[in-house]
Amino acid sequence: MKKLSRSKLIKKLDTVFSLYIRQRFAKNEIAQCFTCGKKDHYKKLQCGHFQSRKHYSTRWDEINCQVQCSGCNVFKYGEQFLFSINLNKKYGDGCAESLYQKSKQTVKYSITDLEDLINKYNSLINDLN
Repeated sequence: MKKLSRSKLIKKLDTVFSLYIRQRFAKNEIAQCFTCGKKDHYKKLQCGHFQSRKHYSTRWDEINCQVQCSGCNVFKYGEQFLFSINLNKKYGDGCAESLYQKSKQTVKYSITDLEDLINKYNSLINDLN
């Protein structure tokens, strides 16, 4: 079987990771937006990032990424201020600051790292279903 390119592996990991983030706290396939509280089917919601996806150090961080509706994630640019308040409420004071600091670190994922993460999140999704 042909090996996937780095960019295709990243795309595949983004897809499987997003599915995991949207399903992990869903009850009967209904998830809740982390910033506004809107409830909807997980397939209609998005994987919102507190620190931008451009930062590989936090791109697949399970705390940095939470379920968001398209209103908050796209039209309100992620509601970053509300996102930070809710992160600190849920995970403890200083969480948002820690993620901000982590996002400034340079991380280089190898092909094997990406493949391992894809397998990890596929397995976690299987465990949820």
